[in-house]
Amino acid sequence: MSARGITFLHKWIANSVPKTARPDVISINELTHKLFADAKSVGIRREEIDEEVDSLYRTILNAIVHFDPGLDGVSDAGRANHAS
Repeated sequence: MSARGITFLHKWIANSVPKTARPDVISINELTHKLFADAKSVGIRREEIDEEVDSLYRTILNAIVHFDPGLDGVSDAGRANHAS
C-alpha cells in the first residue's frame, strides 16, 4: 500500500483535471497517460497509484462526472480550468 501514491493521485486530480474535461474514453486515456508521466517525473511508480484504486479509469471518470467544489477541500480555484 502506498500512501504517497494515493496522495499524489488526489492532488493530481484536483490540480490537473480540467473543469472542461469530457467523460469519454479518449479524454480519460489522455489524462491517465499524463498522470503517469507526471508521477514518474517526481519518482512515483505506476504501481504505487494502481494498487490504491480498483479502477483508475473509473476514478478519473468519477472525478470528471461528479466534480463538486465543496468536496475534499477542492474548490474551483484548485481544479485546473484549462482545456487539454
